[in-house]
Amino acid sequence: MSKYITTPIYYVNGEAHIGHAYTTFIADTMTRYEKLKGNDTYFLTGTDEYGQKIEESAQKAGKPTQEFADEMSATFKTLWDNFDICYDKFIKTTDEDHKIGAQKAFEVMYAKGDIYKDFYEGHYCVSCETFFPETQLVDGEFCPDCGRTTSVVKEESYFFKLSKYEDKLLKLYENQPDFILPRSRANEVINFVKGGLHDLSVTRTSFTWGVKIPASLNDDKHVMYVWLDALLNYITALGYGKDDANMKYWPASTQFVGKDILRFHAIYWPAFLMSLDLPLPKHIAAHGWWTRNGEKMSKSKGNVIAPKDVADVYGAENLRYFMLREVPFGQDGDFSQRAFIDRINSELSNDLGNLLNRIIGMSSKYSDFEIDSVDVEKYHSKELDAMNETLASLDGFMQKMQTHRYLEELWKLFVIGNKAIEEHAPWVKMKEDKKDEALGTVALVANILAKASIMLSPIMPKTTATIADALNFKINNDSYKKLICDKKLLKLFNIKKVPPLFPRVEEPLMQEAPKAMPDDKPNDKMKEELLQKDDSGLIEIGQFFETSLKVGTIVEAEEVPKSKKLLKIQVDLGEESPRQVVAGIKEFYSAESLPGTQVCVVANLKPAKLMGMMSEGMLLAAKDEEGLCLVRPEKPKKAGTPIG
Repeated sequence: MSKYITTPIYYVNGEAHIGHAYTTFIADTMTRYEKLKGNDTYFLTGTDEYGQKIEESAQKAGKPTQEFADEMSATFKTLWDNFDICYDKFIKTTDEDHKIGAQKAFEVMYAKGDIYKDFYEGHYCVSCETFFPETQLVDGEFCPDCGRTTSVVKEESYFFKLSKYEDKLLKLYENQPDFILPRSRANEVINFVKGGLHDLSVTRTSFTWGVKIPASLNDDKHVMYVWLDALLNYITALGYGKDDANMKYWPASTQFVGKDILRFHAIYWPAFLMSLDLPLPKHIAAHGWWTRNGEKMSKSKGNVIAPKDVADVYGAENLRYFMLREVPFGQDGDFSQRAFIDRINSELSNDLGNLLNRIIGMSSKYSDFEIDSVDVEKYHSKELDAMNETLASLDGFMQKMQTHRYLEELWKLFVIGNKAIEEHAPWVKMKEDKKDEALGTVALVANILAKASIMLSPIMPKTTATIADALNFKINNDSYKKLICDKKLLKLFNIKKVPPLFPRVEEPLMQEAPKAMPDDKPNDKMKEELLQKDDSGLIEIGQFFETSLKVGTIVEAEEVPKSKKLLKIQVDLGEESPRQVVAGIKEFYSAESLPGTQVCVVANLKPAKLMGMMSEGMLLAAKDEEGLCLVRPEKPKKAGTPIG
């Protein structure tokens, strides 16, 4: 069975951050997992290098655009190579083969009547590479997604008939409920499509840095709009439009994206494929954002995490484990050094590393490093049954991209192993002259470690290769079939000594980011006033100004499972990325009704956790006997506008 797994192609206007690493880690893990099972798997990643934003970034850097794009793309490729990412192809949208394939797709859509020429007049956000109708703008000027100023563009353009595919897209979501994963993400896409789709401008003439439309149209002033060009990479990488050498891998089995680009991949992309008469991907899997110590990461806050910096001090595979274990796929995750250290010390060092060290020590003392599984079934049928039951549950979690549950379940094997040692106490059995029972327990744990290392290998390939070498076998499809599928045990072997796999970490190894301060920091005099309050309960003006109130635009809302009151809301406050606010308003507002609503937010509250989720602000609301209502601005305001 063939599998095709992709990451988004990363935009080269900035360096890779921890969110890029997470996407790449989970795609790499899925690829390794499928290959372990014996599936012919092709893994694509790469960089998106066209568009006005890249052209402007190159100009600011004082470099030719191609040179700038090449240098930035190389930083991504080098990073993934340093992390041993097992991609089969690293595509650059400036590759000649990609241009040929994109132009071929444009010709097919044009010949079908799905692309036509007209004039476009509207507001364009360079940062988001997106056009917006005036009705969606904030204050008639600002981008509803990022809050930046839009520019009025009037130019000739080719349009894609997106409106033609509205009903087909809705049928797709209905007939294939797992097309968008996790399923909780589907509602926002469905509601957007139900709101009506407008035809999509797919070319520009106001800049030149892009793939030119086909020469057959004799209209060389047009270049493809970045989202058409970029999305086509998933098929041009397989040879579409040229030799079709690897089109056997299409359709993609899983395409991983961040939730901020889900709309493009779950609406535009399947519509383009329908126009090309190509099959659709099986799954578009959207993950959440990463914060740092409960705060959104941004360059202005100085808290952006470079993946290589973390890997250099904590270990690349430890970082992979932490990120894939820490957060349910689809939800936002928080990078905290303390949480990272806890997982290294508790789960990796204590549970896994210590278990290996224990059987190396016991086999050295009791059998000169020789381990034989001959008596395992005789003395440990209960543990073997529990082990096999756990192993059988793992595939379902991986197929749903729930790596946190996969690892949680996998770790039960180490609990079984450690418990067996404590219950059966091989050192006591040796004193009682029951050597076969003692060595049977050591062999049981060796088999648990072998099987667990096979299933852990997609997440920690180098670490598990070391464990397998100590146990005198190799991790591959053959050992997967024998030890996992056929439930066989290790044959007689000599175990090897290995240095400790996971040295304990006592203190944070990286400098923490500086704490964010309110924009208007009170001076010393104001601080004194803030400490003074008379018996009337009145406050000084300085106390009021210490509270930072801002207008925010809700961009996303979802219900909190198992909670009758809470909604998890993403609010745009004009910062680099939305903030997460957990609000107890579910009894009065549905999640579906909130996106696009403007609210008043207390923006400088200390982050707090509610039901395990970080909340970075508070929505203002009024409540009386008739119920609760949100406090909202009378007229639309730019996201982040101060209130006071």
